[in-house]
Amino acid sequence: MRGDLETIYRDLRPYAFAIAYRMLGSVGEAEDVVHDAFLRLNGAGEEELRSPKAFLAKITTRLAIDALRSARLRRESYYGPWLPEPLVGETWTDAGDSVEMADSLTMAFLVVLEKLSAVERAVFLLHDVFDFAYPEVSAILDKSEANCRQLASRARRRLAEERPRFEASREQREHLAERFFDACQGRDMNGLVELLAGDAVFYGDGGSKGTGVHRPLHGRDNIVKLLMAWFRRGHQFGMQVRPRPINGQPGAEFLDQDGRLINVISLDVAGGQIQTVRSVVNPDKLAHLGPLSPIGRRSDPPAGDER
Repeated sequence: MRGDLETIYRDLRPYAFAIAYRMLGSVGEAEDVVHDAFLRLNGAGEEELRSPKAFLAKITTRLAIDALRSARLRRESYYGPWLPEPLVGETWTDAGDSVEMADSLTMAFLVVLEKLSAVERAVFLLHDVFDFAYPEVSAILDKSEANCRQLASRARRRLAEERPRFEASREQREHLAERFFDACQGRDMNGLVELLAGDAVFYGDGGSKGTGVHRPLHGRDNIVKLLMAWFRRGHQFGMQVRPRPINGQPGAEFLDQDGRLINVISLDVAGGQIQTVRSVVNPDKLAHLGPLSPIGRRSDPPAGDER
């Protein structure tokens, strides 16, 4: 069985990461959890290795719960709006093809999940997203089946009012995103006004190192002014826009003239309009995506935690 560990790692690592990332909203912390989970798997007995997927789900979830509790303490002092570390491209959506699985990866949904306790989040994700039966969830978390059902029900109630709704048509989402970024690059104010919902919201996560927006910006007109100013400045230093899926939603990477990453933006589309714009410029949350640009970084960071 030991000779199969390399194959198990190759086959199940994306699955373990899918659980850890949804629990934590952090690429770096999820990678650490997955690394530790496979170390535990390597030291597991033959009986546990007969079902490595179940064992890995159990260990990954328990480690992620501990990591999330620690992360929550740091996030309490986070400077400005907190957003998850972005996943860029299609390769991150390989843990499942269901609508529930895809929606649970979006920034909007991960932010809503922050309202749950670590255990509520684990129960909800395991049962409602990863399709574990309650007896299996009970065994993973070492809690009674009745308690798991209660935790899942409580989580659903807490999420019900704030759970994001997205445009059903992927083609329409991508078409609106293409028009949005074209309008920004062409500095087409009228085009942006047409695409954004009147009550749209902009979130800019810069942490204490990036030039984000300290508070959410509400209203189409305010967002248009912000974006027009940003793209006028970007035009001066040769900023490039590269459309890419961000956490499975329409979005783009923004690069300087040397191809280094400045920030990423994701868009939530519903009702035929863009409802939410999310920008991540905190360099600590972008480091896993490649070389970073000095543009968009604070020269005098305010006090605050970086993650």
